[in-house]
Amino acid sequence: MEINHICVIGLGYIGLPTASMFAKNGVRVTGVDSNPRVVESLRQGRVHIHEPGLTDVVTSVLRDGTLTVASAPVEADAFIIAVPTPFHEDKTADLSHVRSAAASIVPVLRRGNLVVLESTSPPLTTQSVVKPILERTGFKAGEDFLLAYSPERVLPGQILKELVENARVIGGINAASAQAGKAMYLKFVRGEVVLTDAATSEMVKLMENTYRDVNIAIANEFSRLAERLGVDIWEAISIANRHPRVRILNPGPGVGGHCISVDPWFLVESAPDITHLIRTAREVNDSQPGFVFASLKKLLPNLQGRRVAALGLAYKPDVDDLRESPSLEVVRQLVSSGAVVSAWEPFKPDFVIPGVKMAGSLEECIQDAEVLLLLVNHSQLKALDPAALAALTPARLVLDTVNAWPAQVWWDAGFTLKKLGNGKNSPR
Repeated sequence: MEINHICVIGLGYIGLPTASMFAKNGVRVTGVDSNPRVVESLRQGRVHIHEPGLTDVVTSVLRDGTLTVASAPVEADAFIIAVPTPFHEDKTADLSHVRSAAASIVPVLRRGNLVVLESTSPPLTTQSVVKPILERTGFKAGEDFLLAYSPERVLPGQILKELVENARVIGGINAASAQAGKAMYLKFVRGEVVLTDAATSEMVKLMENTYRDVNIAIANEFSRLAERLGVDIWEAISIANRHPRVRILNPGPGVGGHCISVDPWFLVESAPDITHLIRTAREVNDSQPGFVFASLKKLLPNLQGRRVAALGLAYKPDVDDLRESPSLEVVRQLVSSGAVVSAWEPFKPDFVIPGVKMAGSLEECIQDAEVLLLLVNHSQLKALDPAALAALTPARLVLDTVNAWPAQVWWDAGFTLKKLGNGKNSPR
């Protein structure tokens, strides 16, 4: 089939880069978002997402007209659904955005069109949720129109590069749907394209992130054991990883983002009676902010009225994405304990957290602090010079939750630095 015009529904962290890459490679793209502020911002040439290289690509394709933006889908050759899939309080998937996006396609769906769901979803969503909605047109999926699932598998901070180079899995509801998806993505994808069925493709994405979640959980549990047993977990991991068949990940304040912290719950929801390990890993990682809080209380046993400077709020280094960030939960627990919290997130300084003073600069954040709490390994935070910092803050207590700072250097500069998971409580 000939695909000259693609309609991408959802212009967030995945939809906008995907739309831009198609447009950059000569395909006419209409980007759709239900948020009028996003639509208006893009129409004025302003990109609402921090991602290296994205602004240049988006402004270029907007300027030459290859990418246009709209608030509702238009007729096109293919449709890509790239909307959020959060979860409810009970950890079940909230598919309302997926349902809404699929319903918005119905008035403009035509024979021969291709529809691809990219949103991370529980297994069978393409077949059981999206397909029936699209068939309200009277068209039959797999015959009158084609339907596939192709998950994003990219890392924030490297999205443009990985969209092109990473392997792409495409699962169709039939072979023709998968082949059509392959032909479309090959307009810019240079990595291997693997074809399968829709349910397998959905499960592959969930398996990848669940695998990582389980491995992070064991690292976080090791960090708790190390503190109790008087072991430095960072030293222990570095030694254990010398074994040729061992690769223990690093512990930290928890797991965030819209993938690893969410996707495993979709598998638990699908089969709660046989996913005990997956559930336990999620519970371990979700409780890790509480371990950070407890570690900080070892430095300041009574937090009531004490001034804490939280450095970094994003869920991972060098991005502006705060979705499901464990740092936010740490900060909320501090506020609940009565601490006076100032926070600095260099990639999103205007983010609002109730009860927290959001600083516009590092200097403002730490100027009155009693303790510095490093929550994210941002490059600019990792590079801080403790000797210079000592002149900017009265704080002399430091909790490094991500092993960013060489302890001896900070101790030499007059700070007492504790690292999460170091039960030795001394520099090394």
